[in-house]
Amino acid sequence: MELRHLRYFIAVAEEGSLKLAAEKRLHTAQPSLSRQIRDLEYEVGAQLLQRSARGVALTDAGRAFLDHARLSLAHAEAAAEAARRAAQPARPVFAVGFLVGHEADCIPPTTSLLLGDLPNLEIRVFSGFSVDLAEDLLHGRLDIAFLRREPIPDLDYRLVLSEPLVAIMPADHRLAAGNALDPRDLVGETYIGISPVPRILRGVVHAYLERSGVRIAAHLEIDNFAMAISLVGSTRGVALLPASIDGYLPPTIVSRPLAGEQPVIDLVAGFRRGNKSPILDKFLAHMADLSARLQSGEAHAGRGP
Repeated sequence: MELRHLRYFIAVAEEGSLKLAAEKRLHTAQPSLSRQIRDLEYEVGAQLLQRSARGVALTDAGRAFLDHARLSLAHAEAAAEAARRAAQPARPVFAVGFLVGHEADCIPPTTSLLLGDLPNLEIRVFSGFSVDLAEDLLHGRLDIAFLRREPIPDLDYRLVLSEPLVAIMPADHRLAAGNALDPRDLVGETYIGISPVPRILRGVVHAYLERSGVRIAAHLEIDNFAMAISLVGSTRGVALLPASIDGYLPPTIVSRPLAGEQPVIDLVAGFRRGNKSPILDKFLAHMADLSARLQSGEAHAGRGP
């Protein structure tokens, strides 16, 4: 019994027709296929298919044989794949984490940079909140991550970009009529604050409002861009977020710069001290180029009408 016999039988059983199996699945002549099935039945010692003018149907023996045939074929294909992998040199692996909301901006230039030097590299991509990415770096689950500057002694950071905060609001909101938003205008509005999870962003926003002499309680709190856009639209509220959110805003939501001394928040590339990966060294050597690419993208990001 050969693997091709199993493939032929499975195709006929699934199509319910020798003609369809021959033409659609196996690209062979029907008489040849019929002969192969008869040879298989002879070797098995039982009739597997009941033939009729309407096509073919599985006999009891055929139904019992089908499950084993599928399993045997799957095992054979898995064995062949394992052999192919074993015959190839092991691919180096590099795990990269991205801050939620920055995947679209950071993943393409990062993977392009890595594969430019190491085309055989396997890149594993993860996304999460900054504090979780820092924890993954610390425990060796990530080689590098784009995150906030978490105060963890065993991590080193390289500045990628500093982005200003902007205010987002419905396009027809009264505050959208101005060129910039004065934080004092938030008083009396539905203010959507930052939850404790993105703690560094929360601290930057709170510090800005304090410098501006604004004391305002958040009606709701968000921890990611999608939630912010949804709540701004549904509550007609205003939120202060990094300017990178502009790339995600629908036409019904706009952003405005903040008046006065604009608050900024850093996006950094973090890595664990003592990580001896030569791929990490190569990556860090290109940080200036990567930062320039991302800064250029930031400079050309849309800001709404």
